[in-house]
This record gives sequence, C-alpha cells and structure tokens, in this order.
Amino acid sequence: MPGFVPPRKCIPRLIAIAAMGFLLCACGGLRYYAQAVHGQGELIAHRRAVSELVHDPATDPQLAARLRQARQARRFASQRLALPDNRSYTGYVALDRPYVVWNVFATPRYSVQAVPQCFPVSGCVAYRGWFAEADAKADAARLRARGDDVWIGGVPAYSTLGWFADPILSSMLRWDDDELDGTIFHELAHQLIYVKGDTAFNESFASFVQSEGLREWRQSRGLPPPDERARAMDEGFTRLVLDLRTRLATLYASGADAAAMEAGKQGEIAAFRVRYAQWRERDWPGEHRYDAWVSQPINNARLLPFGLYERWTPAFAALFRQAEGQWPAFYASVRKLAREPKAQRERTLQALCDSQQADALAVP
Repeated sequence: MPGFVPPRKCIPRLIAIAAMGFLLCACGGLRYYAQAVHGQGELIAHRRAVSELVHDPATDPQLAARLRQARQARRFASQRLALPDNRSYTGYVALDRPYVVWNVFATPRYSVQAVPQCFPVSGCVAYRGWFAEADAKADAARLRARGDDVWIGGVPAYSTLGWFADPILSSMLRWDDDELDGTIFHELAHQLIYVKGDTAFNESFASFVQSEGLREWRQSRGLPPPDERARAMDEGFTRLVLDLRTRLATLYASGADAAAMEAGKQGEIAAFRVRYAQWRERDWPGEHRYDAWVSQPINNARLLPFGLYERWTPAFAALFRQAEGQWPAFYASVRKLAREPKAQRERTLQALCDSQQADALAVP
C-alpha cells in the first residue's frame, strides 16, 4: 500500500463518493474520463451475485461464510436501519489487484488546504481517484513537479452513490466483519442523504449511521457492543494529527519567507513525532499500530483526510436521541438540516454538539 489508511477507513469512503463524480464529467481530461469509465465497466463485467456464490460448491468456504454474513448485514440495513433497498452490495467482484482505486491528494507546499477537484454529483472534494496505480503515480508526479505536496493512498472500497449496483470487493474482505458490515451501512447512508460539497456533514452522518447501526446489528445477534478501545486510540491519534495541522496552518499564515517557512514546517513535523511517542508510551504502552505512519515522510497532503469523519457525529447522536432512536424520524431531521444553507447548518450542528456534550457531562 502506498501509504496508510487513517482511522476508521476514511480514505476509501472519500474516494467512494468521488467515483460517480468523475464518471459523469470529462473536466479532468479525456484520459482521466476514459480510465474512469473503463474501471467502472470492469467492475460491472466481473460482478457475480452473492446469492449465487454462497450456494456454489466451487466457492471457497471461508469466502462463502464472509459473503453470507455480509448478505445478512445488507438485509438488516434495509429492514432495520431503513437504508435503501436496492442491488448495492448484493454482488461480489474478485479483483486482480490489492486496491480498487488509488487516491491522489495535493496541497500547495505551504498550505493545509487541498487543491480541490470538483465534480457534478459529489461537488468539490480533496482528491482524485485512479483505477490503476501507475496512473495515480503519474498524476502525483505532475502535481509534485509544480511544487505541490502530494500523497497517494490505496483504497479497498468503492461506491457510486447508488447510481450503479456497487459490489462487495475482494479488497474489502481484508477487514474484519464489523468493518465490512459497517462499511455497507456507511455507504448506504450516503445513498440515502448526501449534500453536495459538504464532506464533513456527509461523512459525520454516515459515520454515525455506521456506528449506531453496527451496535444494533451486533445486538440483534446477541453480541456485545463493539470494543471501544480501538476507537479511543484512533480518536486520540486523530487529535494529534489535527493539532499538527493547526500548528502548520498558523505557521503558513505568519507571513514568513520561504526559508523560514520550510524550516518551521520541518520543525513542527519533528515535534509531532516527539509528541506522538510521548502519547503512545503514556496512554497506549505496547501499542504500535501508528508507528509506521509516523515514521514515513509527512507532508500537508498526508494530513488532509483526518478529522472529516468525526466533526459532527455528536450532533447526529443528539438528533438520533431526539428522534427516540427511530430511524425514519432521524432521517427526516437530517434531511431538514441538509436543506439549510451551509453556514446556518453548521451553526445548528454546533448547537447540537454543545447540547450533546452538556448532556454527557451531566451524567453522574
């Protein structure tokens, strides 16, 4: 993998949403449009129905068992979580490569703001996806040559926001059952409600549906709630990365000359590594899951995906509580919020986050 997938698999979801955008628009150039159409066509051509595979004696028993549970989770999503009942995630594609798409992020050298990619359906996002790793590397080289910070990440999952019947992919089966089933809930949530150009809203909503849906899915099978330890470590590491991004943004806004800016940038990255080591040893002794990410080269582009998935999740938890845990009523409230102008929507979301935090503090 040419990079690390940040906590909660956020990169695959980001690319999943971009996918339909580049299928509908040749604005990225004829070559880009052609590879997108070809890549989607390959998925359609090689898709097999899960219902057939699980009953085929030639199917590997372990694969059949994973697909059988994913099919049950897919059914639960529509019947119990009120998510779209369509052909998405009822098919399977065995890929001949480790990832379905490779994502290219870019920022100016002294900025933490993404070089945006804009598409008709998904709006403006922070990345561009390629079905071939070589094409992604060529795109990254072009951006790097003009002076941008660049990062490439391989992506196991893929979605077209319901425009096509998106399949389960062999690359997704590297995840455990919770992550696989939760991703199905997450992507179906995007099909239900999606606000063009508001990634934080979309991802926080879908992430809440994933986490709450997964809790209910496990409960329906007599299993305990998901282990919160891994989530707590993910959230702690995300806070460290977001702190680095804030420090760099302050540096870049300082008006220093290029030499001072570069020295300051490298100094902040070095200091982040020290803070990470101290945090890990203090709070998570013996845990080394992020060591590889931290030891690799860090630039602005590598920081972009962090934080998008958690920003408004407390607000959606508050809405769900107000809906008394009823999914249709919850979705009605989310749709109402989605129709508000972005500035007003963010004020409402912040107020909901504040109320959720106040309620949490009030619990003895």
